[in-house]
Amino acid sequence: MANHKSSLKRIRSNAAKRLRNRYQAKTTRNAIKKLRGTTTKVDAAPLLSKVISMLDRLAKKNVIHKNKASNNKSKLTKFVNALS
Repeated sequence: MANHKSSLKRIRSNAAKRLRNRYQAKTTRNAIKKLRGTTTKVDAAPLLSKVISMLDRLAKKNVIHKNKASNNKSKLTKFVNALS
């Protein structure tokens, strides 16, 4: 068990941040799945910009690695461009 006041606070704040990070990461994964499920470019284009924004935000906050965000954005953009 933690002995210092600051370490107790750190435990609380880490738990809160962990929950927030998990929620945001899961929301982004669901948005990616929804984007992959689209069949027309008209439906996919607005979703793509939202997903890219979400990925950038996660990478900026170090929830996911910046290269993972880049790879996802690249693959999703290729997917949307291939749609008719």
